[in-house]
Amino acid sequence: MTQIDDTAFTEYGARVQEHLERFYGIRVVTRDITDPLTGDLDGAEIHIDYAVTPEERLFLLAHLFGHTVQWNLDPRAFDLGRPQPPPVPENVLPAIVEYEREAATYALWMLHQIGIRDADQWFCDYTACDMAYLLHFYRTGEKRDFRSFWRDQSLPIQPRLVPPFTPTKLAFRLDGIVI
Repeated sequence: MTQIDDTAFTEYGARVQEHLERFYGIRVVTRDITDPLTGDLDGAEIHIDYAVTPEERLFLLAHLFGHTVQWNLDPRAFDLGRPQPPPVPENVLPAIVEYEREAATYALWMLHQIGIRDADQWFCDYTACDMAYLLHFYRTGEKRDFRSFWRDQSLPIQPRLVPPFTPTKLAFRLDGIVI
């Protein structure tokens, strides 16, 4: 596992939150998030569960920022981002994988934008773990331990310039969904 200490995760998380709020106008709220999620978004706000670790918080802020960009640029992205009951048909999974990859490219660009460059491999490994977990869940409905999907030295992600966008409130992912 790529090593970044908790102090750096905490500092980076604070820098990301400040940047999202000041530069992009995206409000970040820390609150209790309904399981199974640890973070949520609505196109204008990112909500993070109060109980996550500094590492999880940094990933969620960056990752959900990437999805916020997508939701504000492509109306189809909102539908791809809604939770789907497993098993998800195999022919739908490539679009979900591309959706997740694209979010990661925007997230990494934003990290670079504020000078966070020593976390690239960690971010790539975390993203690969997240995708492996999601694909396993969508195929089987089984929720295994997230870290069981972790692999070091995942393939690099190429940062993608974030196009100009105006954060627009749509809906939180779990609005109207009964679990």
